[in-house]
Amino acid sequence: MPDPVTYSLADGIATLAMDDGKANAMAPAMSAALNAGLDRATADKARAVIIRGRPGLLCGGFDLKIIRGEDEALKAQMRNAGMDLLKRLYLAPQPIVFAVTGHAVAMGALLLFAGDIRIGLAGDFRIGLNETSIGLSLPIAGIELARDRLLPTALSAAVINANLYAPSDAVTVGYLDAVADTSGFDQAVLDAAQALAELDPEAFAETKRRVRQPTLDRIVARGA
Repeated sequence: MPDPVTYSLADGIATLAMDDGKANAMAPAMSAALNAGLDRATADKARAVIIRGRPGLLCGGFDLKIIRGEDEALKAQMRNAGMDLLKRLYLAPQPIVFAVTGHAVAMGALLLFAGDIRIGLAGDFRIGLNETSIGLSLPIAGIELARDRLLPTALSAAVINANLYAPSDAVTVGYLDAVADTSGFDQAVLDAAQALAELDPEAFAETKRRVRQPTLDRIVARGA
């Protein structure tokens, strides 16, 4: 099976491109591949990391075949790996830029809460947490990250009511920071990564930790 994440490095910026040929599901293999890419970016002393999907899709969420299957150990492995990856990205010392190349739902939307800059591609795409519409409850870690990054007045609609948003509306509620059309998307992503890469890395990492550690502490306090 091909690696679901392709790694590249240029001018001190690492890019992790997700493509499993299907829904870019956050199965154990995808979480492992993203972790490996982050490890490689660290070893390469990358000044920033771009995580992107394939055209039309960032991530469709956890693997529903596993969720609806009977292997409870595999379900737990997938959930735990996904939540651990979220926490790692959220506190990553390197700047993390998400290039949201299309739909980002469920776990795909949760990933966006861990980014430092999130650039969405304009188009007929949907971004959001659809868990309660498909019979799933959001994990505590996901709820706390949503509480941290979403507009407070949008939290209930986004998290409890499973609202999905077009890219421009996703900026308003807090899933994205900006939207670019096809002609300017890649350059907007690169510009964002380069701007973050110019910051002092030690100051960036420590300030980010000071801002975000309390959210992780709340997650731990709630037993997640």
